[in-house]
Amino acid sequence: MASPGSGFWSFGSEDGSGDPENPGTARAWCQVAQKFTGGIGNKLCALLYGDAEKPAESGESEPPRATSRKAACACNQKPCSCPKADVNYAFLHATDLLPACDGERPTLAFLQDVMDILLQYVVKSFDRSTKVIDFHYPNELLQEYNWELADQPQNLEEILMHCQTTLKYAIKTGHPRYFNQLSTGLDMVGLAADWLTSTANTNMFTYEIAPVFVLLEYVTLKKMREIIGWPGGSGDGIFSPGSHFSLKKGAAALGIGTDSVILIKCDERGKMIPSDLERRILEAKQKGFVPFLVSATAGTTVYGAFDPLLAVADICKKYKIWMHVDAAWGGGLLMSQKHKWKLSGVERANSVTWNPHKMMGVPLQCSALLVREEGLMQSCNQMHASYLFQQDKHYDLSYDTGDKALQCGRHVDVFKLWLMWRAKGTTGFEAHIDKCLELAEYLYNIIKNREGYEMVFDGKPQHTNVCFWYVPPSLRVLEDNEERMSRLSKVAPVIKARMMEYGTTMVSYQPLGDKVNFFRMVISNPAATHQDIDFLIEEIERLGQDL
Repeated sequence: MASPGSGFWSFGSEDGSGDPENPGTARAWCQVAQKFTGGIGNKLCALLYGDAEKPAESGESEPPRATSRKAACACNQKPCSCPKADVNYAFLHATDLLPACDGERPTLAFLQDVMDILLQYVVKSFDRSTKVIDFHYPNELLQEYNWELADQPQNLEEILMHCQTTLKYAIKTGHPRYFNQLSTGLDMVGLAADWLTSTANTNMFTYEIAPVFVLLEYVTLKKMREIIGWPGGSGDGIFSPGSHFSLKKGAAALGIGTDSVILIKCDERGKMIPSDLERRILEAKQKGFVPFLVSATAGTTVYGAFDPLLAVADICKKYKIWMHVDAAWGGGLLMSQKHKWKLSGVERANSVTWNPHKMMGVPLQCSALLVREEGLMQSCNQMHASYLFQQDKHYDLSYDTGDKALQCGRHVDVFKLWLMWRAKGTTGFEAHIDKCLELAEYLYNIIKNREGYEMVFDGKPQHTNVCFWYVPPSLRVLEDNEERMSRLSKVAPVIKARMMEYGTTMVSYQPLGDKVNFFRMVISNPAATHQDIDFLIEEIERLGQDL
């Protein structure tokens, strides 16, 4: 990585020798060449490296120390007007950037160098020869770097070093071999939208301070409600984090207590059993309680299960109970003609949670709460704060959305989804969803009969969740008893720890009920391929053979 003072602008070799035969020189010149348009940059790189090959990165080396030299410019104008000319970060501080007088040139140079750091990280995120993670234990990172906050400011050279260091130890969640969470991948249009959103730096509570963003939220939520199946896309909704996760936490926050949450039995695949739901409703009524909400799930976190929504909807209608569908993980399948049947009945729900930052690959966070009844959120939550929501404004007040949310200030989360949707179209999201589910089926078909693997449940997965145990050779001869289960429970944690220490891949594991630790593979990154699935299987076996 180039030093913060130079970004992509240094012409010298990495060791400062200036030797034209030194690969560092070629790399530096290639970086400059890439700034030319019309394909000239690629041709120059091919000339420098031969055979039009892309220069190989030198692995996960330590980020170089920033130097105090002036940044070299790449313009040919005399006198130089390049924003990087005469910028020495060692003598500059944040107070020298805009809005400081004469702050434009150092600001442009600084932000361009930050962008260089970010772009190099983005490119490396898709490079399979780089690590998913450069893992260090917390005490190691705390000892290796001084993270404490000080009274006196640091110079911009040090600030750029902090940016490099932070990304060096960040998890490359866009890496094709990162499978650890439901939210993976790094979409370029979504990333650009996030940068724009931060640049605009506004709030979503009134139209007057976020006119375009408020309108985009309106049209995007309407489109999502249409896809759910509510006539004409009517209803209400909002983009807001924390719209799902834990019913017990929600009950605690409401003040009704966690004992008010009644759990319903599920089958072996993790799907709600409708007969048990009705039984528990009747039991609660007989005890004098008033069941008021049933929360069904479309795509559970571990098994990827879809509750039988049509049957649940019939029961909710029969007993006049609000039906909520948590489709945070599975909502993306509504974009697919091939897979949307798994959410049949979602159109009968009173409310739906849908997180595009999961299966649809929108950068975090992007969570939507959608409600079938129009105006309901406003009538439930509005408090008429007169310093924000004046009633005599000169525009349509229905676009002042802040009063319908529990919180007032809201980050602009919609623009990422809206811009990606414009760039990909619904068909692009459909291709994304279909590819990820095909990769999950590919993994399942490989391991279901492979020696050393046991599936947590029988049958093809409904979502991209593939749950399995890896059984090392030493355990394959043991009888299925308590000792074997005890030893098997330790396998996944050890393999996961080795994955992280080698930095080669990441996949989650957990116990569930009476089942000991198993791997839960999920795929939501469209950058992943069959070869990455093959690599994961081989890596699990390599890291677990001796256990």
